[in-house]
Amino acid sequence: MARANFKYITVEGVIGAGKTSLAKKLSDWFGAYLVCEEFEKNPFLADFYKDQRSYAFQTQIFFLLSRFRQQEQLRQYDLFHTKIISDYMFQKDRIFATMNLSDAEMKLYDGIARIMEQQIAVPDFIIYLQSSTNRLMANIRKRERDIEKDMSRDYIETLNDMYNSFFSHFKDIPTIIINMENIDFIGSEKDFKKVVKLVTEKSIGQ
Repeated sequence: MARANFKYITVEGVIGAGKTSLAKKLSDWFGAYLVCEEFEKNPFLADFYKDQRSYAFQTQIFFLLSRFRQQEQLRQYDLFHTKIISDYMFQKDRIFATMNLSDAEMKLYDGIARIMEQQIAVPDFIIYLQSSTNRLMANIRKRERDIEKDMSRDYIETLNDMYNSFFSHFKDIPTIIINMENIDFIGSEKDFKKVVKLVTEKSIGQ
């Protein structure tokens, strides 16, 4: 198999899609530095899942600032690591903001986010894990995180629709779309090697 020559790639998908699991496996395979979203550090997240309207803005701004700090650090990592793999893309924040914020909140958020977006590292390409809502809900139930126990199916279904719409129009960064209905990169080494092959071929073609 040819050697992948990417510098920085991100894995994306709705909550429960398996993006962190894939990012970890790929980082091990390619010897890349792994950057994971620090969602568990958000002090508003548990309350947000219980009462989205009351805690949407605080939750969103915390995530925006946290992700931006991580993106700033990528410039330092780049000096010492040949490859970086992240389990999120910075632009995802706007998907959640559009879904959760009021018009007035979105206007304020947008002003802050646009300044930040001009300063972040741009990945070579994105891997988008596309999944059905049924599969997402099954994965969320299976991992039994306390912070997700109040997450509703309607919320995940709406979020899934927004992700699919976003990636159907997103042309700024090259994207590999992997349909998760017929692939198990955790339980099947053969399936994981298929993903590795896609990543390698995409990186060579950049």
